[in-house]
Amino acid sequence: MFFHKKKKVQTASYDRTKKIPVIRSSICTGEKVAGFKEITTGKFEDLMCIRTNKDYQNFLTVYGIQEDEIKKEY
Repeated sequence: MFFHKKKKVQTASYDRTKKIPVIRSSICTGEKVAGFKEITTGKFEDLMCIRTNKDYQNFLTVYGIQEDEIKKEY
């Protein structure tokens, strides 16, 4: 018998003073992309595609983000 070890969730960080978490959603296709937007320049850095709720929850846990912190853009 083989026993599988539970995978550790890697946490990542970002500069909370310079970037805000954003979910961009397409009006036409409904495609969602999670990433960070620079506060000063408005430049968006996409990190991952959100297809399911599990992807969304994974984004939250990896970066230590609360749901009320995320801004949604269309």
